[in-house]
Amino acid sequence: MAATPLLFLHGYWHGSWCWSEVIAEVTAAGRQATAVDMAGHGLHARRPECLSRRPFDPGAVGTEVSPVAGVGLDEAADLLVSQIRRAGRRGPVTVVAHSMGGTVLTRAAQQVPELVAHMVYLTALMPASDVPALTYLRSADNEGELVGPSLRADPAVIGALRFDLASEDADYRRQLRRAFLGDVTPVVADASLGLLSPDAPFGIALGATTLTRDGWGSIPRTYVTCAQDMALRPAVQHRCIAEADAAFPDNPTSVVALDAAHSPFLSMPNQVAAIVTALG
Repeated sequence: MAATPLLFLHGYWHGSWCWSEVIAEVTAAGRQATAVDMAGHGLHARRPECLSRRPFDPGAVGTEVSPVAGVGLDEAADLLVSQIRRAGRRGPVTVVAHSMGGTVLTRAAQQVPELVAHMVYLTALMPASDVPALTYLRSADNEGELVGPSLRADPAVIGALRFDLASEDADYRRQLRRAFLGDVTPVVADASLGLLSPDAPFGIALGATTLTRDGWGSIPRTYVTCAQDMALRPAVQHRCIAEADAAFPDNPTSVVALDAAHSPFLSMPNQVAAIVTALG
């Protein structure tokens, strides 16, 4: 049987660009693969005016409502379903999701389980039934993460999780690198920071999905843990796995461990490619 196409979904603030090195590896191995942009990101992103207005008004960073404030989990999942249909040409695909992309994959897979051959969660949110991703991000299991301290506005006020990516504060930029790119070479890390979107829609983290045995629970899944992750701490990763296996014990999670930070698609693309291409 021919291997299923691979579809890669990024997490908050990123875009399809972050998978370029992995895509190169899997296509060189003869696998059909594509990367897509999540709702509110990449080509769907919109920048707040306050970050480019001159003279710069630092007070507006914390108060200007985000242009992606209206994007929620429903919209993000519907977009992913359409992307899955296009990538699979009505056949099933293997979907690889990173970070908050896992929340979107979970909703999409519950909606169209017949179109998802395998789910791969790469240090991603894999929330339990009816639990929003925000619950995990703000839990004691995520203690020590560096994303929250890097936000420059109250998400409940502006409708987004906002970074000041143009900041000249060297300590702040180092904190962002540690949060996402701790094991990535400095040159690539700086380039990646320049490609991030400043606002990530808060609504995606607020949404929750009811999981069923014949829906999400019926699809084979693999979780790739990252031991050095400072954005989604290892305790959260293992909690997601444990909750999924408790809810659907007849379909346990296959687990692969990487000694990586939050962005292994940049620090070790060969290993990520090898994991996903081995799934068939």
